[in-house]
Amino acid sequence: MSEGSRGHSVAFGQVVIGPPGSGKTTYCHAMREFLTQIGRRVSVVNLDPANEALPCPCELDIGQLITLPDVMGSLGLGPNGGLLYCMEYLETNVDWLQEKLEGLKGHYVLFDCPGQVELYTHHNSLKNVFAHLTKWNFRLAAVHLVDSHYCTDPGKFISVLCTSLSTMLHVELPHVNILSKMDLIEQYGKLAFNLDYYTEVLDLSYLVDHLASDPFFRNYRRLNEKLVEVVEDYSLVSFVPLNVQDKESMQQVMQAVDKANGYSFGDQEHRSLEALMSAAVGADFHFSSTLAVQEKYVQSQDKAVEEEVMDL
Repeated sequence: MSEGSRGHSVAFGQVVIGPPGSGKTTYCHAMREFLTQIGRRVSVVNLDPANEALPCPCELDIGQLITLPDVMGSLGLGPNGGLLYCMEYLETNVDWLQEKLEGLKGHYVLFDCPGQVELYTHHNSLKNVFAHLTKWNFRLAAVHLVDSHYCTDPGKFISVLCTSLSTMLHVELPHVNILSKMDLIEQYGKLAFNLDYYTEVLDLSYLVDHLASDPFFRNYRRLNEKLVEVVEDYSLVSFVPLNVQDKESMQQVMQAVDKANGYSFGDQEHRSLEALMSAAVGADFHFSSTLAVQEKYVQSQDKAVEEEVMDL
């Protein structure tokens, strides 16, 4: 897939990133099935050398080049150091990836990436691999998955915001942040605010106040205030809720990603002028969709509100 041969062939795709256990591999295969049903030719590329038990076959596997167990065994490295070495090895042998991707011309490609956070916050190997993909005329969007149940813990949600912002600034790709596993959002607790507060990242001072009600975090109030100031000053982070078993939810994510990587504005699929203009101006009524998601997955807190009024 030399730069000359790729000069007139544009490919679209997603690089699926996020912390371990956030559902990246599940997302890749669910999105492949969803996109295949609407007529796209989709391929999954596994770039995670630690992902040995793939639930479904993929068209290209980094395991053909290097695996984490081999690196750990031969170099005596731990899992974290071994994974960094694997990514540096991939960057050094990027010609191998270029040659293998040659067979996926005309496909919409989903890149399933490793789950080590520092690969996306300050390590440069994967970032450089993404840059090579862009040079090869791949139009990519980074899809960053985080577990939705972090919304129920203010401290963890602030950490998620900081990690998401750092990732967006470091990876340097069009970015879509996803709250995954929406059906499990209240598995570990209740939301303190409506769902749109978390998806749109509204006034975070309320979150700091809520966090300060915990005696442990009260001593760190100034630190939390400075952290949310950074997030609000950049004003880049927002989230799209996702349940991979819900087709409407998958469609919302697909539309957001298609706008991010430019697929919506191409001619790969037949689309009406109304659909194209909707994508161009963002008229997807995000608030209404978020409200529908909240009604589906979040238990009503009317009783709790009434109890608070009585307490007052």
